[in-house]
Amino acid sequence: MPLSMANVGEALEIKKVGGKEETRQFLEKLGFVVGGIITVVSDINGSMIVNVKDSRIAIGRDMANKIVV
Repeated sequence: MPLSMANVGEALEIKKVGGKEETRQFLEKLGFVVGGIITVVSDINGSMIVNVKDSRIAIGRDMANKIVV
């Protein structure tokens, strides 16, 4: 399922990062790599805050839809 459908507080493993090559590279630089564990901190009005590798990162719903967990 896409990350945008995950519940707050849920720890999930990244299965796939989709999108164009430049989008995938951008997300990988932020720490969204296959096999990585992410936790949804909050989901407000389509924007999500997630914990990735001990960092909190805010992403929009469009980016969250490209990350499959």
